Order: sequence, then structure tokens, then C-alpha cells
Amino acid sequence: MAFFKNAKQPLGIFLYNIRLSTCSRHGYSTWATKGTSFAQSTDTKASKTAYLYWVSRRFNSQAASSAEQMSLIKQLRERTSAPIKDVKASLVDCNWDIEAAQKELRKRGKVLAMKKSSRTATEGLLALAQNEGKAAVIELNCETDFVARNEIFEYLALALAKKALFVQNSSQQIPGVFSFGPECLEDLKLNLDHPKISGETTIQNAVTEVAAMMGENIKLRRGVVMSTSSHGVVSAYLHRCPRPGLGRIAGILSLEVENEISQLDALQKVGSELAMHIVAAKPLFLTKEGVTSDVLNNERKILKSQAISTGKSLMAIEKMVDGRLRKYFEEVVFMEQKYFLNDSLSIKTILDNVSKEVGSPVKIGNFFRMEVGEGIQSQEASRSAEPVAQAV
Repeated sequence: MAFFKNAKQPLGIFLYNIRLSTCSRHGYSTWATKGTSFAQSTDTKASKTAYLYWVSRRFNSQAASSAEQMSLIKQLRERTSAPIKDVKASLVDCNWDIEAAQKELRKRGKVLAMKKSSRTATEGLLALAQNEGKAAVIELNCETDFVARNEIFEYLALALAKKALFVQNSSQQIPGVFSFGPECLEDLKLNLDHPKISGETTIQNAVTEVAAMMGENIKLRRGVVMSTSSHGVVSAYLHRCPRPGLGRIAGILSLEVENEISQLDALQKVGSELAMHIVAAKPLFLTKEGVTSDVLNNERKILKSQAISTGKSLMAIEKMVDGRLRKYFEEVVFMEQKYFLNDSLSIKTILDNVSKEVGSPVKIGNFFRMEVGEGIQSQEASRSAEPVAQAV
């Protein structure tokens, strides 16, 4: 009961009473006897006041120290976006020196990023950058869509796309289109200007640093650069776009005009509509002549086996195969497809109409379609290259 009674007292008085009782048991209390003088009583009150002041100072200083530590944790967390437990551990190891702790976090993060680099990353974003007559798209992968929505990840993706505009096509495999892997960009310098990641560094180091911040495997997977002649335009469409220049599916094409025209707006409008069509209709080839013989023979074999199972005559089977092959061309060949927003219009009709409007023949130079994560699972299994739909 005495304990609960004392529990209602202020903490300083409670501790002081404990101290006095301890002193009395050792025989050196100055005021526990009945013959205590007034002077002794006054000294006791003064000592009690001093002790309470000392206790108050001690607890206040501890509270202030804890507040400062919490402030440092918050500051370092805002600077780095690292997990709170890692932030606190780095500050403790560096004796609460925030600058040293930030360097320590970067070292730890790079080590962890290297350990996670073998993990499969199928999420991410496509980033688009354009200038006059040229467009670049890169794919930056991560493990979860949560990281893909992070502003630092988005900032890095856009920065990489802008840098990809300057990649040169040294192979000249397809005029106007250059597909490249991460090795073409990794050693290039990148000047970053973001509150949490800034300064000049290589692209490879920037990707590693963001991977350390996010705690996931992050990879620059691939990219494509497309250009056109001075008379043409490059148009692009990004599907599922969280902000301008970012998305999960991209359709890009170049429209070429034989002569210089003044109605560029009409050309750009049609280009945007056809880029959207590429995303929706998923063409694989530009013309029937562009369909490779291997693909054509394989499709014909499949269609023939399906027709034979009907039990009809050989002549009827050949007609069935030809009819189904035309249907196949309408599905995978860009110039044979119906416009996805109006199936009464073909792509050929749309190009004929815009040619009349601008007063010069218009044709599709190149196109491609790219989607985040396509082919990664099969690539992990067979190490085969992922397809990118494009004109030849």
C-alpha cells in the first residue's frame, strides 16, 4: 500500500524519499531525530530543492537527447529513403554523425544491391524522350509495382530516356531504328538533380544507388531509338501513363513524306492515332512481304493440320488454308489491319486519306511496340532474346 501511495507523488519527490530512507538506514540522516533544529530543517529543505532540480535537469537532458536523435533519423531518412532500421543502425555506428552515416548507408546499400542483382525483376516502367525527328524509349525494371511508382525510380527512368537520345546507331542494321542493351549506356555520365539523388555519376552507378535506396533489384534492360527524315515525323503513345513520359506499354512509329509539307499538324495527328493502334492491335510486321519464311511456313503447317482434321477434300483444304492465312495477315501485319477505333477503315485507307490531305504520299517508315516485362520469364528459362515488334 505504501508503494501505491508513493506512486501518486511526483517522480523527483519519490526518488528523493527513497534516497533519504536509504541514508537513514546507514545512520547518516541529518533530520530524522526529534531534536532537529530550525537550521537543520532549513538545510534539509534547501538540499531537497537542489536534489529535485538535479533530477529535473537530468530527465530534461535525456529527453532533449532523444529528440535530437529522432530528428537526425528523420533527416537521414528524408535524404536517403533508406529503411528506418538501417538509418538508425548507421547513425549509431557513426556516433550520430549524419554525414558519416549517410556515406555508410550508401556503402551498405551498394553491397545489398549487388546481392539482389540476380533476382528476377519483371515490374517497372518505360520512359520516353523526344526531340525533333527522334524518339527514345528505355525499359527500367524492378521487382514490385510499389517501387515502380516511387518518384526516385520515375526520375531515374526519365533521365535515362533523355540520355538514350544521344546513342548512336553504329550497326546500321535497320535504317532509322536502333535497338540496344544496357551496355550501350552503363558507362555514360549522368548529371542528376533530385533532392535524394544528385551529382554527376555513371548510369551504372546511378542504377545501383537507386537499387540500394529501394531495397530491390533494379535493372536497365533495353532501349530503342527511332529517327526519321527531315520531312517526316516520329509519333509515340504510352499506355497506363502515371505521368508524362512514362508508361507500361509503348507504341512508336515514323511517318515519312516524299516532299516537304506545311501541314505537319495533320501528319502528327495521324501519327498519334497509329501509335495508339500499335499498342492495341499488336502488329508484328509492316507488310505481308516482311513476314519471314520461317514464320509463314510454321503458320501454314498449323493451319493445314487444322483443316485436315475436318476430313474435307484436298482442294477444299487448300482453300481453307489460304483463307485462314489471309485472316492471319490481318491480325499480325500492320498494313493489313483494320483501324482499332473504326473497323470500317483499314490502315491503308488512313494513309491514303492523310496523303491527300497533305498533298504528298505518306508511308510508315518504321514502328515498334514494347511492353514492360515481356519475355523476361522465358528469357530466364531459355536465355533467349525477347522480341520487339518493328518494321523492316
